[in-house]
Parts: sequence; C-alpha cells; structure tokens
Amino acid sequence: MLAARRRPVSMRGLRGYVLRRMLLVPVTLLVVSLIVFALAQLVPGDVGRAILGPYATAAQVHRLDAQLGYDRPLLVRYWQWVTGFVTGNWGNSPVLQVPIRSLIAARIGNSLLLAAVAFVIVVPVSVLLGVLSGLRPGSQADRAISVTGLALLGLPEFVGGTFLLVIVGVLLHWLPTTAQAPPGSGLATRLHYLLLPALALVPVLLGYLSRMARAGTAETAQAPFIRTATLKGLPRRVVLGRHLLPSALLPTLTVVSVQVSYLVGGLVVIEELFNYPGIGKLFLDSALTHDIPTLADITMLLAAIYLIISLLADIGYALLDPRIRLAPS
Repeated sequence: MLAARRRPVSMRGLRGYVLRRMLLVPVTLLVVSLIVFALAQLVPGDVGRAILGPYATAAQVHRLDAQLGYDRPLLVRYWQWVTGFVTGNWGNSPVLQVPIRSLIAARIGNSLLLAAVAFVIVVPVSVLLGVLSGLRPGSQADRAISVTGLALLGLPEFVGGTFLLVIVGVLLHWLPTTAQAPPGSGLATRLHYLLLPALALVPVLLGYLSRMARAGTAETAQAPFIRTATLKGLPRRVVLGRHLLPSALLPTLTVVSVQVSYLVGGLVVIEELFNYPGIGKLFLDSALTHDIPTLADITMLLAAIYLIISLLADIGYALLDPRIRLAPS
C-alpha cells in the first residue's frame, strides 16, 4: 500500500476543527476593533479642523466635533461604533458627506475585480514555474526560475508599475495607462483596462509563490511514497497528479490565501499609480483627510476579509491533509 493513500475523512473531526477556527474569528475581530479604536484616538489632528479648514474658529471646530459625537466618553463611542459596524449602520463620512457603507461597497468591489484579474494571472503561472523548477532541482531551468524569482522579490511595486506604465502604456501603446474604463463599459472592456495594473502586481507575488511551490515540490519528490509509486510502475501523470502535487502544494495553499487578502487590501501603491478607485486608494485618501470613521471601518472590513479567507484556507488544508484537523489546536 502506498503511504500517499489518504485516510477517510472524519466528519466529526472536521466539524470540531472548523468550529474551533470559526470561534477564533469573532474573538480576533474584537481584539482588532479595540486596537483600531485605540489607534484612532492617537491619530494627531482634529476631525472638525480637517473638515472646516485652518481658518475656522475654535468654537466652530468644537461645535462640529460635538455634532459628530467626538465629545462623548470613549466607551460610549466605542460601543456605538462596534454595534453600528456589526449591524451595518456605518453612518456618514464626515469629510465626503456620503454613507460610508455605500462608499466602501463600491470601492471594495473595484478592488476585488482588480485582485481577481491579478490572481488569475499570477497563481497558475507561479505554481507551474515552481513545480517545473522543483521537479528538476539544479537544472538550468531551475536556476533561471530561481534567479528570476529572487530578482522579482526585490522589485518594489511602484518601480515595476512605473516601468510597465511607461514602456507598455506610453511608449508601445499596447494597453491603456489608466485603470478606469469609460462609464458604461462592459466587463470585457473593464478587464482590458485592468490588465496593466494587474500585471504590475505580478512580479513580487510571482517570485514568492513560485519559490514556495518549488520548495514543496522538491521536498515531496524525495519522499518515500513517491519513490514507491514510481517503482510500482504508475504512469508519471498519476504520480504527479494524485500523489506528489496534492502534498507538495499544501504550504502554497496557505500562502495563496494570505496573498489574496493582500491583493484586496494592499493595493494602495498600484491604485494610486493607475488612479484606480479601489479600497486601497480610499484608505489612503481617508488617512490624508483625517476621515477617521471611514478609516476605521475599512480596517475592520479588511480584517474580516482576511480572517474569512484564512478560515477557508484552513478548511481546505484540513480536507487535503487529515493530520491538520487531528492535531491539537
């Protein structure tokens, strides 16, 4: 019998594992909310002053702060903010004077679309290069892929994005230099406009994910159950598809989940460079204008997205490897 043969899925063990991970989500969000609220109180400046400008009197600033509720006790403000976030009553942005929930909903949708385009490009290419490199360690292809990956890891996003913007967009005119499609454009046109900023996200993620896939593939290829499967005369595609890859790509699965969260919330540089109205650009604009309520809600939303994606990755990991859910938490 092959060592790679998996034990039957224990639904009881899986339910217990998922329940434990799910209970961590609200506890972690509670801790995050306390940290976000505490940091919001330490941000220098005044919301009323940021809205009214430097020429407003102290009385006018104080009156506006009172209208916005910033003169209430800290515990009252924290409770109102947390309960409002949970129930979806996020209030209005004091700077933009629009509902925060609708503002964030529009921006997060834009970022999700950009992240999806980058994800579809970078993950299959990274895994393919990593597997090819890991199957032939020390070969010329392995050295070329490894050196390229290391070089890409050290390339800052704004450098790669600017390079692509100038070369591909300005000089060659292959792709639009802005990420915003004309109003009323269809999905195909929007994807065309998003291709260049998505490519700007590829270098760093490509280098990181390909190295993870290579390490997992090279290690698993030397495992005894792979040698046993090969000696039994199984076709190479069966050895790779049913025995090697499911085990080799388990660490990469966790890394991919973290990178998905990054693609959603860590797009500040790319969205600013390509003038794209996403959640990262809104986060930066809110910080610059001292829009604390919007800034806090964005942080909480991104934390929730990160935790949900991590939970789904943990569940997927447990389904692929029974040892994970049977281990003590």
